[in-house]
Amino acid sequence: MERRTRTAVLAAASLLLAAGCSSGGAAPHGTGTSSAPAKSGAAGSPGASPSSAAPPAKGSVKVTATLVTGLKSPWGVAVLPGGDLLVGSRDTGKIVRVSAKNGKITELGSVPGVDPGGEGGLLGIAVSPSFGADHQVYAYFTTASDNRIARMVYDEKRPPGNQLGAPDTLFKGIPKGEIHNGGRIAFGPDRMLYAGTGETGDKGLAQDKKSPAGKILRMTPDGEPVHGNPEADSVVYDYGHRNVQGLAWDDDDRLWASEFGQDTWDELNLIEPGRNYGWPEAEGKAKGAAAGSGFVDPVEEWKPAVASPSGIAYAKGSIWMASLRGERLWRIPLNGTRPVAAPQAFLQGTYGRLRTVVAAGDGTLWLVTSNTDGRGTPHKGDDRILRLTVS
Repeated sequence: MERRTRTAVLAAASLLLAAGCSSGGAAPHGTGTSSAPAKSGAAGSPGASPSSAAPPAKGSVKVTATLVTGLKSPWGVAVLPGGDLLVGSRDTGKIVRVSAKNGKITELGSVPGVDPGGEGGLLGIAVSPSFGADHQVYAYFTTASDNRIARMVYDEKRPPGNQLGAPDTLFKGIPKGEIHNGGRIAFGPDRMLYAGTGETGDKGLAQDKKSPAGKILRMTPDGEPVHGNPEADSVVYDYGHRNVQGLAWDDDDRLWASEFGQDTWDELNLIEPGRNYGWPEAEGKAKGAAAGSGFVDPVEEWKPAVASPSGIAYAKGSIWMASLRGERLWRIPLNGTRPVAAPQAFLQGTYGRLRTVVAAGDGTLWLVTSNTDGRGTPHKGDDRILRLTVS
């Protein structure tokens, strides 16, 4: 089947045709402490039953190591089979491999066409669910004209710095802006590729089903719409988002997403296909109160000063949320789809802005700081990746 490299115009047409960061020497920053949707409940049904073993109301975090220091504008992180990390630099467009054992850095190469500026650049990265066979690395990045998703073959036998093949563009035409480019990509339990996008500051795009901006997108590994998406021949999975930078699935394959609010509320949302998450008409839990609004309320909300959430991960029965402006790691303990206690904050002000958090298994997380992106205050050693043990 011929692969489609879609523009926003083509995406619009298809929709209209449809039927309807430690111990180990870290320098702290302050004194603060199938193609169908997944199984039942995976789409985030609010009525999904609680799990049999809810996490405790209070958890813990221990920083056990600083894996690596001196990273420049890290953003996207993907875990390779075997545990090593691929880390992308937003501003340079480079992807490096970081050994999970000793932090050794090997440069793979740069993604051609990356045009950094504002909040754009090389954003999310992911590895193919069939990486052992196809060695494909996926990237979401900003160009001079748009945001797009491409994939490249990673060949370890080639010299360092030249290990990435030419990019194969899978989906293009996602609107770009100085702000709100979204950018997180991840493969779900269904082996489909999901992407969180932003509305670029053009608020109306979030409610415009003909635009891929302000949405969560779901596509095949080849960039095609997935059978069973809400609209035929469309990658749009839901809508009404301001800026989605975190995606994670829980043990029951439900999809969760973090979202930047404006001046009132940042959000953690449980994602249901085809639903409207309210932006720009409303933000926070009050948006569903209006009779007939049809908007989905967030599961949790925060004032932007203590959050501004980017990456999220699921581990030990909780969602873990990295916060930029809030400079802290939030824990949201869940029993099924419901929080069992108020969110709990860790590492407040200790490592500065926190961009990405990734589950590594057995209650271990990788936490990536974000102080060299032009908005933080870099300290010696920034940026860094921290190893955390959580409960």
